[in-house]
Amino acid sequence: MDIKKKSIKELETLCQEIREKILKVVSKNGGHLSSTLGATELIVAMHKVFDSAKDPFIFDVSHQSYAHKLLTDRWDPFESLRTFGGISGYTKPSESEHDYFVAGHSSTSISLGVGAAKAIALKGEQESRIPVVMIGDGSMTAGMVYEALNELGERKYPMVIILNDNEMSIAKPIGAVSRMLSSAMASPFYQRFKKHTENFVDNFGEGARYIAKRMEESLKLVTPGIMFEEMGIDYIGPVDGHNLSQLIDIFETAKGMKKPVIIHAQTIKGKGYEIAEGHEEKWHGVGPFDINSGEGAKKSVSKSATQIYTEALMALADKDEKIVGVTAAMPSGTGLTPLMEKYPERFWDVAIAEQHAVTSMAALAKEGFKPFCTIYSTFLQRAYDQVIHDTCLMDLPVVFALDRAGIVGEDGETHQGVFDVSFLRAIPNMTLFAPRDEKSLHQAMGFAASYRHPCSLRYPRGGFIETEGLAESQPFELAKSQLLQTSEGDTLFIGYGNGVGRAYQTAKYLDQGVALLDLRFVKPLDVEMLSHLAKKHKKWFIFSDTAKMGGVASAITEFLQEQNLHDIKLVSFEYEDSFITHGNTKLVEESLGLLPQQLAKKVQERL
Repeated sequence: MDIKKKSIKELETLCQEIREKILKVVSKNGGHLSSTLGATELIVAMHKVFDSAKDPFIFDVSHQSYAHKLLTDRWDPFESLRTFGGISGYTKPSESEHDYFVAGHSSTSISLGVGAAKAIALKGEQESRIPVVMIGDGSMTAGMVYEALNELGERKYPMVIILNDNEMSIAKPIGAVSRMLSSAMASPFYQRFKKHTENFVDNFGEGARYIAKRMEESLKLVTPGIMFEEMGIDYIGPVDGHNLSQLIDIFETAKGMKKPVIIHAQTIKGKGYEIAEGHEEKWHGVGPFDINSGEGAKKSVSKSATQIYTEALMALADKDEKIVGVTAAMPSGTGLTPLMEKYPERFWDVAIAEQHAVTSMAALAKEGFKPFCTIYSTFLQRAYDQVIHDTCLMDLPVVFALDRAGIVGEDGETHQGVFDVSFLRAIPNMTLFAPRDEKSLHQAMGFAASYRHPCSLRYPRGGFIETEGLAESQPFELAKSQLLQTSEGDTLFIGYGNGVGRAYQTAKYLDQGVALLDLRFVKPLDVEMLSHLAKKHKKWFIFSDTAKMGGVASAITEFLQEQNLHDIKLVSFEYEDSFITHGNTKLVEESLGLLPQQLAKKVQERL
């Protein structure tokens, strides 16, 4: 969509059309809503001033980039947002040349901008290209941002950073004086005057430079940008993130400054949809809903694994004041909100800072507490060094409770929780286990609370796969599995976590009986049980919502080799070595051949 020639009035109309389109599609498909509605004018102004075909447009997390997608040849395809085979809810270069980088995790944008700026400088393209970064105030809570700003302020690469502040968490404007000074500092006249003054003062020695610097700092003390200025990055703001005309003027000024600039724009979450306007977390990411009432679609009455986890952790916390917990900006998603409300001195949200979350819990464990570090599987990757260096090296009893393990559906490649077993299994002192249903999750939590070493348990998004009809879960014991179903045949199904339900459902499609083992622990393995079963069953099938590379079957294969059990034929139904696309979970699983009826056919072929 060519918007370079459109008037301000036409652009304002376009903003309204974009909001209506986003509302219509998200209410039907689900997706991120409040932040992307609030960023509409910022993105339209970006496209008016800059050129996404050559200027790197870098969106932090990129969940707020829907308007960008609509402005770059995806107006009609936008109807397929987050659906299987449709467009992604995040930026994706394979989808459009206007999407510079894959994004889905926070606080990477400024580092990407610095890297892009270095490449532009090395290629001699600084006169024709400039990185443009949009980052939210929430992403500014992660340390990686300041690592990037530290280098940027030192090297002075031209870059425009748009700080989309929709929570006023950086600073509040200090009345009319602040707004007047911010507007003045953003003007081309001020920037020219500042440059000429610097040249003039340079001719009068250190004394004059000192006086001029103090005068400028005195002005900046009434604006919230002093921190950025001290880092060597020019600051403009706070500005109205919904004033399109002003934004375009400021972006033009920043573009011409040829140095790093932060534009602090304040926006309203959910702008244009009154029901969602404000700071309600529930409108950040939503499922399908009715536009007129804001009511969401009816949800299943069955408990989600997250709800069960919350109940189990609350029961433990009520009995033991040493139980503490942390989450990284996901109190609602991880189910920690009720615990933070009941025990605010023992359960914390540390914002988007997984590294800090893990290390701070390690210190609490050292002091005799029992921390539950509750994080999505995909986000624990961000704190891998802290798990190794600050937790496992000290053999500290931190529990890593990994929500959203396995396929997460519409969020896709950046959020699928498939790697945790592979990257945690390699760490000394780490114990890995997984429940299969509501009762076993309570039992797993009880085991974790009393365990005196680092451990991790995983559970899926939504509910567990149905296992009704199998033997009831027994209390967890270290390295002990549970044989749920016996058979005189040659076939053994081994399930791990939610894989137990998948194995059980698959067995129902077979015309022969199979033995079924709930593995429970993938590290350490139940060597005694596996050795016993190897005498009776020679064809083993592994079911687990984990990556095949380094996953459950890999652990069992290592065991078979160590025990010289070369007559066992092992087949893994874990995820292959590729990133898994977005879409409805059932459709994604069907595309991977992981529905029970598909797996039964594969088993039959192997037999």
